[in-house]
Amino acid sequence: MPRLLVVDDEESICFSMSEYFSLQGYKVDTASELEEAEKLLGATNYRVVIQDLRLTMTNSQDGLDMIKLIRAHNPQTRIVVLTAYGSAEVEDEARRCGADAFLRKPKPLSQVAQVVQGLLEAPPRHAARPA
Repeated sequence: MPRLLVVDDEESICFSMSEYFSLQGYKVDTASELEEAEKLLGATNYRVVIQDLRLTMTNSQDGLDMIKLIRAHNPQTRIVVLTAYGSAEVEDEARRCGADAFLRKPKPLSQVAQVVQGLLEAPPRHAARPA
């Protein structure tokens, strides 16, 4: 059973993703802030992390910091960024930090699941791309 972590400051998104992916056969954990996500990442080996970029209203760098953190601890974890604050520049920066996919909210859960499944079926990630 693949382990999945959903990190978003909107409780409704964490809840709906947890319900949806649990029904798809995943073991799902959720976190609403960076510190909570860090604890979970330190204790569990996740196959996929679905995360927002803005975890607080004051700091839009939280999500990028988390991508770097995940890459440092487990380079094999697949990272899907799901954000309402997407631009080409932000997407480029997220991918440079190590994001595998970049999706803009709102996105149907079925499409998010397709991206996750595609990443899980793809060959394992090797070293992070140079910045």
